Amino acid sequence: MSEYRIEGGKKLSGTIETTSGKNAPYALIFASLLVKGKIILKDMTRVDEVLHAIELLKSIGADFNWIDETTLSIDTSGSLTLDTIDKKLCSTLRLSLVLFGALVAREKQFRVYKSGGCKLGNRTIRPHTIALESLGVHVKSRNKYYDISCTELKANHVVMYESGDTATENVIMAAVLAPGITTITFASANYMVQDLCFFLESAGAKIKGIGTTTLTIEGVKSLHGVNEYFVSPDPVDAMAWISLTTTTKSHLTVTNCAIEFLELELQKLSIMGQKFELKNQRKSKNGKLDIVDIELYPSDLIALPDKLYGRPFPGLNIDNVPLFVPILTQAKGETLVHDWCYENRAIYYLEMKKLGANVLLLDSHRALIKGPTPLVANTLEAPPALRPAMALLIAMLAADGTSVLKKAEVVERGYYHLVERLSAAGADIKRISK
Repeated sequence: MSEYRIEGGKKLSGTIETTSGKNAPYALIFASLLVKGKIILKDMTRVDEVLHAIELLKSIGADFNWIDETTLSIDTSGSLTLDTIDKKLCSTLRLSLVLFGALVAREKQFRVYKSGGCKLGNRTIRPHTIALESLGVHVKSRNKYYDISCTELKANHVVMYESGDTATENVIMAAVLAPGITTITFASANYMVQDLCFFLESAGAKIKGIGTTTLTIEGVKSLHGVNEYFVSPDPVDAMAWISLTTTTKSHLTVTNCAIEFLELELQKLSIMGQKFELKNQRKSKNGKLDIVDIELYPSDLIALPDKLYGRPFPGLNIDNVPLFVPILTQAKGETLVHDWCYENRAIYYLEMKKLGANVLLLDSHRALIKGPTPLVANTLEAPPALRPAMALLIAMLAADGTSVLKKAEVVERGYYHLVERLSAAGADIKRISK
């Protein structure tokens, strides 16, 4: 257990560098189960979700070693003992679902314990099971676990029941070793899915259509080791710092930003009156993405003239919707936020009222936010969902006075060296372990 003590209302300055966050690193760790040989992943983060994923795979016999702070060596080519899987970790990690696709090529039958993650209401696994069924993978739901079996992987035409990130990753992992040609339509083209595809290509997979909603995968007999793969920077990590800078009306540069996945968010902010410049355009270290530094300036904001909502890429990232909420509390006018994707996430926006925000919850998906309102300090518990918890922390950093965020480990699931990065930019924040 941990909590943050924050002296808010301070202007930030300097730079904050975007890291690889949790979503892409997490997927690559599970994808290592497909590879026969050593893998070296660079620019990895040690956020809690990543560390838990490593511990989960260690429990079945995979070998992991940190070469330095952000370089991870992985070898999963040895025999696995699935009977020793850490049931508790498996049941708390939402992305453990991708064990379905990651293991079916090497294990004919196994068990995965039902997973948790952010508390966002009912979250179906049908997009996973319907798609995998097309490839010959059978999933039976039991009381506390899933039974997975696959006599023979087969290529097929897969229509995604839902364009989900982890569901698409699951199908990709199964398809790369399925003999024949698999096409996946209505696939997620989000950043972590692209990074998974780029990584698998570096291991010998044959994937066409990366970055689109139609993927064509030619199954190969095996995947080889990867001497060096740089994980791409996480645009949702970048958006947290963009939100913080905008909400606090600071002058700060967010570096190492994957611009393709932030253009629409920046367009919305531009319409609201936020001033910024894109600088130092270059390629990512893995050579796959366009990277920029974003310098933001103190700006007076007006509310968006239309509702704010997320959608699958190339729409506004669904994870970024909560990160707009603290911004909207400082914009003149009112904005309707339609958080349609999750059953309960919009309810967490009411926590902003305890910091002085004007938030009216219309139903479990829609909130009306009026501004600008001065934010005031308070002591609150972090909601049990990563992005709403980060949004609350951003509001606390903007609020005058001393705030305390309890159960702050929720935020640490996805943001690396958070206190250190914020402190270096001028924030007054301390982490206290309980």
